[in-house]
Amino acid sequence: MTATTMPSSELDSERADLLAELAAARSALTNTVRGLTDEQAGERPTASTLCLGGLIKHVAAIEEGWLRFVLEGPSALRYDLPDGVTWADLAAGTAREIPQWAIDNQNNFQMLPGETLAGILRRYEEVAARSEEIITAVPDLSATHPLPEAPWNEPGAAHSVRRVLMHVIAETAQHAGHADIIRESLDGQKAG
Repeated sequence: MTATTMPSSELDSERADLLAELAAARSALTNTVRGLTDEQAGERPTASTLCLGGLIKHVAAIEEGWLRFVLEGPSALRYDLPDGVTWADLAAGTAREIPQWAIDNQNNFQMLPGETLAGILRRYEEVAARSEEIITAVPDLSATHPLPEAPWNEPGAAHSVRRVLMHVIAETAQHAGHADIIRESLDGQKAG
């Protein structure tokens, strides 16, 4: 996967280190699907509803969203609710209408009809390449944006570019661990 290419030596050492860690986490995740068919990548061999293709889709979507946040601020990560729907309704499963962002999030955890593992990996490569471009070009890793309003964000909190990148690394590494378990449950193989 080209997304694991090491960052340019022209970067300052902090950016190079952060991008190298992200590349390593991406590689750990994508290695879990090596040699699998589309059907295997969509299987759910554990008690979880997670599948390998879905995990990669989810991580790509998270990375893409957070890197858009770096460029655009909180408008890139909006969690608007339909009129008359509350966060309590959504959490309880009683909302009369589900917001599109919640539907998209659920769909990102599964392989939908017509999706292929090759297509999912290609999309992840595109996201990774764009992320590297953004991190390479952003003037200051300390630049911050306020977080969007959502129950999981502390009111008034802000994230720097640096913190966003560390969050994406942590998210990718966490899901690479999930993927290892799923792969081993699927066919006994280990990614590493």
